[in-house]
Amino acid sequence: MNLVRGDNVLAPEVEMTPVDPRLTRVKLQAATIGWAIPFVPLVVLSATAWRDHPWTWVFPAVVLLCAIWYLALIPRRVRAYGYAELPHELVVGRGIMFRHLDVVPYGRMQQITVESGPLLARAGLAEVTLVTASAGTDASIPGVRREEAERLRQKLTVRAEANLEGL
Repeated sequence: MNLVRGDNVLAPEVEMTPVDPRLTRVKLQAATIGWAIPFVPLVVLSATAWRDHPWTWVFPAVVLLCAIWYLALIPRRVRAYGYAELPHELVVGRGIMFRHLDVVPYGRMQQITVESGPLLARAGLAEVTLVTASAGTDASIPGVRREEAERLRQKLTVRAEANLEGL
């Protein structure tokens, strides 16, 4: 499913394919776990060891506010991801405020990796990572369906071998 992404100011003429919307749920789950790691111990400390100092509840409150802000931005961040397969390069776009557009020529691709951690695997998703001759042009596409990730891997490998510029 291709969507014209009119908000892509870096390449408005490029038709981008968005990542799977299920990535939002995966990122929310991972971020909730990540923010709970500092939050829970701070609450326990404020309720027990620091109970004589009520101002220490500021620490878990600050962590909670930061977590809420971070979690609120995740759906928009996921919607900002997209990729496009052009005749000579793969274009990967991401970012809300600080937008990034990675253009990876097929001939410079040296390795295409498909990964799926426990949360991504449970959602039926994978991440495609492209490694090139230059570290500055590496790119990754998170949250694509496993079938699409395998299709991308096969297609990009064939195109990279056909160009052989990076080897």
